[in-house]
Amino acid sequence: MNRKTHGAIAAGHPKTAQAGQLMFELGGNAFDGAIAAMLASFVVESTLTSSAGGGFLLAHTQEKESILFDFFCQTPRMKKSIEEIEFYPVSINFGGATQVFHIGRGSVAIPSSLIGLFEVHQQLGKLPFSTVIEPAIDYARNGYKVTPYNRVTFEILEPILRASHESQKLYLSNNQLLNIGDRAYVKDFANVLEELAKKGIQEFYQGDIAHQMLQDMKEGGYLTQDDLTHYRVIKRKPLHINYRGYELLTNPPPSSGGILINYALKLLETVDLNGYEFGNQTHLQLLATVMALTNDARKIKYDNYVYEKNIINQFLSQENLFHSQTKLQQTINKWGSTTHISVIDEHGNAASVTNSNGEGSAYVIPNTGIMLNNMLGEADLNPLGFHRWPCNCRISSMMSPTLVLKEGKPEIVLGSGGSNRIRTALLQVISNLLDFNFSLEEAINKPRIHWENNLLNLEPREKLATVESLQLPPNTEIIRWQELSMFFGGVHGVRFKDNHSIEAIGDIRRAGVGIVC
Repeated sequence: MNRKTHGAIAAGHPKTAQAGQLMFELGGNAFDGAIAAMLASFVVESTLTSSAGGGFLLAHTQEKESILFDFFCQTPRMKKSIEEIEFYPVSINFGGATQVFHIGRGSVAIPSSLIGLFEVHQQLGKLPFSTVIEPAIDYARNGYKVTPYNRVTFEILEPILRASHESQKLYLSNNQLLNIGDRAYVKDFANVLEELAKKGIQEFYQGDIAHQMLQDMKEGGYLTQDDLTHYRVIKRKPLHINYRGYELLTNPPPSSGGILINYALKLLETVDLNGYEFGNQTHLQLLATVMALTNDARKIKYDNYVYEKNIINQFLSQENLFHSQTKLQQTINKWGSTTHISVIDEHGNAASVTNSNGEGSAYVIPNTGIMLNNMLGEADLNPLGFHRWPCNCRISSMMSPTLVLKEGKPEIVLGSGGSNRIRTALLQVISNLLDFNFSLEEAINKPRIHWENNLLNLEPREKLATVESLQLPPNTEIIRWQELSMFFGGVHGVRFKDNHSIEAIGDIRRAGVGIVC
């Protein structure tokens, strides 16, 4: 019998975290735990993630090897005329902000979550794949109780969940959304997972499921068998960030989130935060200005060049940074649907994995319980405009699984959901940890801000009076939220503490859960 592994996991749902915990109890490593947890999340967090979405897993092994597994969605290999495509808008209300997304079969990019997790397992897993997939099969077949946070996501995404008959079967009963305490079953998905455990992951990409999906995509969608056959997981060298003496690893281009966090930290590093009080006027001014300058630099120097080979050196060059750093100093002188899992084990293995289905396309493959992604319908992922994506390219994502190393060993594992707010959520949590020396719980659950497109969103804080006197870009509108919200991301993290104990904290905005095993 395998000896139980000591470790910790932070995730967005109790069942997700428990799936990872079970792998530790069976003697598995951090990667078994992360994969089992993510597979489970496809059942119990299906409005945020899906086996037909895409993601990234940042791995640091006990041999001190760091690998970024990129299994995010790819654009199709061929386009059709817009008139042939099913692609339409829906408005999603987050409670304090409304955002428009596009759904339909024409919003679907190549689904890649399953092949990504399978490849990570093949390279780094310890337990059999049939064991790792078992908790997800159990939850899907025997059901799970709808939590208050599940219900919140059902309500937010109701326009999408009602958009097709197959989707209604998953989330509605008697034409009403499933309620808190109801038992939700996804038995069709349990059958799919059992087939994958027996026959291998290619059953999804070349078997009956693929045939049904592609048949439906002939009308209104882009996907073809060539898209599924030629998709490959890419192993990348993580982007290294040095911040105030710490080494951070995160997602490199063509993903956008990691490099934008890097840019923002390079701006923040020019400011001595000793003596700053968290959340006061000068701190808010600093964060808002850094976010605004990073957005400006992204529009001018990044979005059009994301696929160039030398983009990291170009974007993070001192010449490019100097302009933003000068503006930051001038300002200072004037005043002064995504889920994440973090796992670490006693042997020094660490996994930071973020996966998303967007908001979902509303198209569910019949008799599978699998809703496909809407990555081609998210404005955040299509900064040059809809239908202007290059064919056969990895979509640039904001997802930024992150590790903080101390003396070459993983000390903190972080990541977040939250679309375009991922990079600002992680920027603030990293700064809270490394600049303000907050505990992991404080760093994650302190109120956040987000500046974008002349909107400054702020979670509630005690010193609201200071907000009015902030010096912000012209025509900036200030939006005050009444409570902490999933709009500002969901950072789940684990950490080795100085006394060699481990802590795991889930973000309260997304009903996060931390388990130390």
